[in-house]
Amino acid sequence: MSIGEVLAQLRPDFAEVSISKIRFLETEGLVEPQRSPSGYRRFTPDDVARLRYVLTVQRDHYLPLRVIKEQLAQLDRGMELVTEGGSTVTPYTAAAGGTDEVLLPRASLLEAAGIGDDLLAELESYGLVTPRRGGAYDADALLVARTVGELAQYGLQPRHLRAVRSAAERQVGLVEQVVAPMFRQRSADSRGRAEEAAADVARLTVRLHAALVDAGIRRLSR
Repeated sequence: MSIGEVLAQLRPDFAEVSISKIRFLETEGLVEPQRSPSGYRRFTPDDVARLRYVLTVQRDHYLPLRVIKEQLAQLDRGMELVTEGGSTVTPYTAAAGGTDEVLLPRASLLEAAGIGDDLLAELESYGLVTPRRGGAYDADALLVARTVGELAQYGLQPRHLRAVRSAAERQVGLVEQVVAPMFRQRSADSRGRAEEAAADVARLTVRLHAALVDAGIRRLSR
């Protein structure tokens, strides 16, 4: 495939991708298309799968390119990445939206979140971050760690955020009250409705929480 054909395949799922972006990823060594005798790039289906993998984990897991490149290098060497389900991950897994989730080792999480080991240890001690099988971390842990790292710039430490965790747990409890009866039904249709309701109730409670916080902040400035 030409670079234009690759772009046409990726655009439906990644609206921001461009020819310049693909060339940049090539420059960074994340994809290595062949060259025609006249010098034009020629991409294989494997190249497109690699690009989908890179774009997916950048968008959904905020991984830096260096970490992504290390993961791809492991795959190229036939090594297994740590996964939620314990099976081998290939670039097609992420591209196809598979159930396995690539997890980060501790060093990669620290780098991606921009925090130190001491802060991560505190996050774990207060239950804000919990490692998975083998001491690896998922995308939720990365987002929490990165956010707490940004809050730390204002002097807020994990011990100050226990109230935030408690509020989140109460919101999850509200969602559970609504959807638990639906999940107990065995039909696939009921489960689909339950998942949709859970997402909607979660969205609305987060919106309400944000509105109440904004209102409280405005009162402080009066």
